[in-house]
Amino acid sequence: MMTYFQEADPARILDEYPIGGAFMRGPARWDAAMLRAVRERRFAVLIRRGWEIPFYQRLWRGAGIEPGDIKGVDDLVKLPSFSKTDIMASVEAHPPFGDFHGMDGAEGRRSVVLHTTSGTTGAPQPLFFGAWDREVQNALLARAYLLQGMTERDVVHSTYGFGMVNGGHYIREAVAHFVGALFLPAGTGLETRSEQQVALMRRFGVTAIVGFADYILKLAAIAREAGLEPGRDMPIRMISGHLGADGHAAMAQAWPGAAVYDWYGVGDTGIIAAEGPDHDGLYIWEDAHLVEILDPERLAPVATGERGNICVTVLFKNTIYPVIRFNTNDVSSILPGQGGIGIGFRRLSGFQGRSDNMVKLRGINVYPTGIGAILNEIDGLNGEYVCRLVSRDGRDELIVTAEASAFAADDRTALERRARDTLRQRLGVAVLLELTQTGGTAALSQIDSRQKPIRLIDER
Repeated sequence: MMTYFQEADPARILDEYPIGGAFMRGPARWDAAMLRAVRERRFAVLIRRGWEIPFYQRLWRGAGIEPGDIKGVDDLVKLPSFSKTDIMASVEAHPPFGDFHGMDGAEGRRSVVLHTTSGTTGAPQPLFFGAWDREVQNALLARAYLLQGMTERDVVHSTYGFGMVNGGHYIREAVAHFVGALFLPAGTGLETRSEQQVALMRRFGVTAIVGFADYILKLAAIAREAGLEPGRDMPIRMISGHLGADGHAAMAQAWPGAAVYDWYGVGDTGIIAAEGPDHDGLYIWEDAHLVEILDPERLAPVATGERGNICVTVLFKNTIYPVIRFNTNDVSSILPGQGGIGIGFRRLSGFQGRSDNMVKLRGINVYPTGIGAILNEIDGLNGEYVCRLVSRDGRDELIVTAEASAFAADDRTALERRARDTLRQRLGVAVLLELTQTGGTAALSQIDSRQKPIRLIDER
């Protein structure tokens, strides 16, 4: 039996999915014909593997698809999409792991890495990785970090969680295996106290921070509470994380002098797209993914520029867990045209909320995960919040509990009015607002213990 790294074959990975300068000289410069040829070849391998998995056999035959019907990438839209709901149904019907993996498939059991999702939107989902696809996704994340300016000389502070979730392990592997920077695996505030994280960052001379925006912003606040000034006492030069809508400004204000970058991916797929130094959308790694934007209700592709669910087919996941038309329920859109740094791939506008976490108020769609960006722009608030969906007098209401910075008692009414008016203007519908002190939402959002804080609690 081959070892994990013999199966992964890192030399082949870097040949097929180059990073750094090799990426910019190679896939970034491919013309449409070259990109299509590579994608068709990889797609054919993926579809053959899909037909060996019971989950896909059942899903595809249920839609009237038989082997041989899918002849190329143009036929992708004939296949039904699936979501986490379908995966969890597979797990329930075939415990404990479901039948969506290929651990016992036609090619036999190979090296398998098991993690789970965080459970932010429900029960944790098992995630499976073969050696090949695990290391490809690590290389693709390193591609993003290198594009954004990370080097082997950086000291990288990571706030991604460990335990069963994939995040912390995946990020560490990408940096250690393919970037070569010095890596501090601090994890969440539950794993390493926030105050201790700030102290470690100063002691070890951290130059880059990676993680989810909410907690990275909190670390800046913790530093200031300790009498430190981010940018001066903690000269971070680079931050790469998950910013959401309009997240750059808040991060740049919290960490002056740092170049701030966004990237997008989910546990099932690894990194899908990353922002480059032009800060003009997120470049989709189109040599590795087929990305569609689907109407959330009809599940049909929408036009360029229209918002919808990100649906992903992962071209390199052809070992344990093939991912073919996975509907993430994350909302985004494709930007028109090309970016300005010579990468010929399409660009994603970034994460704009979740369609399955959307709240409809008086006919207006509100995405609770996007409210933080609005609150960050309001003087007197620190950007931390929790939304509660309640039913009052026969209609749904959204209560936004937002944390205020220190303020005088006579300023509270003016701050409440300003925040409420700003939310109504930006969201297009009125919401209820409650102010609380700094740290007042932490117990509900669980920001110190979760990779992704809870932003919506349904109390109906």
